[in-house]
Amino acid sequence: MRISAPIVESLDSILPDEPLLMMGAGPVPIPAKVAAANGIVINHLGDTMSRIIEQVKAMSRYVFQTNSTHILGVAGPGSAAMEMAIANLVTSGDSVLSVTNGFFSGRLAEMADRVGGNVHRLTIEEGQAASPEKVKSALNEHRPQVLTIVQGETSNTVCNTALPEICRLAKEAGCLVIVDAVCTLSTMPLNMDEWGVDAVITGGQKGLSCIPGVSLVAFSEAAWTKIEERTDTLKHWCLDAKLADKFWYQSSYHYTAPVSGIMAIHEALRLVCDETLEARFNRHLKCSKALQAGIEGLGLSLYTHGASRLNSVVGIHVPKGLEQKAILSHISQQFKVEISGSFGLDIIRIGQMGEQCRVHNIFRTIHALGSTIQALGGEANLPQGVAMLEKALQDFEPSFT
Repeated sequence: MRISAPIVESLDSILPDEPLLMMGAGPVPIPAKVAAANGIVINHLGDTMSRIIEQVKAMSRYVFQTNSTHILGVAGPGSAAMEMAIANLVTSGDSVLSVTNGFFSGRLAEMADRVGGNVHRLTIEEGQAASPEKVKSALNEHRPQVLTIVQGETSNTVCNTALPEICRLAKEAGCLVIVDAVCTLSTMPLNMDEWGVDAVITGGQKGLSCIPGVSLVAFSEAAWTKIEERTDTLKHWCLDAKLADKFWYQSSYHYTAPVSGIMAIHEALRLVCDETLEARFNRHLKCSKALQAGIEGLGLSLYTHGASRLNSVVGIHVPKGLEQKAILSHISQQFKVEISGSFGLDIIRIGQMGEQCRVHNIFRTIHALGSTIQALGGEANLPQGVAMLEKALQDFEPSFT
């Protein structure tokens, strides 16, 4: 029996007539130059690719704030970069302390468990950042070889603001530190070398405003020493850092690189470098604070307390009497604005990463959100929301120079 070719719709008939404004927790809008670069295909082992790779590594060192000579690209999402870091730095039987205060920090713990780590979860109270005191106590109790932590927990909009101090404590305990910076890199400071981080993970589709499916991971010299000294054969072939190093540093073959994705991440990194980190941090802080002010002006309640609040993804309590799914559906269908729900929490989330983080996008989103709440029978003070948004923009003073 022959299987006939299916008759399917073209993308033109599936996609909305008006493009959606992506204001959720990722992916984010892509700049035109990044989108154009993603349409380029060249020889993945040629001289041109070698020049591009050298530039990607140089720009990555700036964005990660590191002198690392072990920055690798990953043909996969941020979770693949997570898995590369875990699989190469956690050996069977290693004690691993996983600071867990949300979905993605829990994913790091699960990955460490799957490669045979002896995982100890330090579970933080919901909506709270990890405290150095609790981490220090857990380090003393479990004596881990590896500590995993997220800088910004996208799932519940918590920021581990004490990350520099936590890294310092881990270094004093002789522990390697793996940091998930998928939603924070280039939106807020992360100083890999200064803080003593041993592996930093990021995905393309959030703060860098690149395409989904390409990621970066940077290893410190201490981390690379552990990788080189391993005598066992890694069970992950594509994610073997020593094999990946052959392509990224020795112009040799590992697998066919995601050429178009590398082109896109080159342009995304170049735009970050052109803007400068300081200017980018100020832009993100200004827009996020204005968005938060606008949300509170509408009469809505932010989920995470200020001291633990993540600026790159903002969480909002669903108003009483309304449903999360109804809000997401209405704002998308009626206003062509996409925002996110969450993983088990009754909140909605609005992203402030990369190209989301533009003043005109914030005004459009606040108007769409307030109008949606009103249309569904809830209360939202639109004039006050816009007024507080404008005031926050006017009153902002740059924090980074």
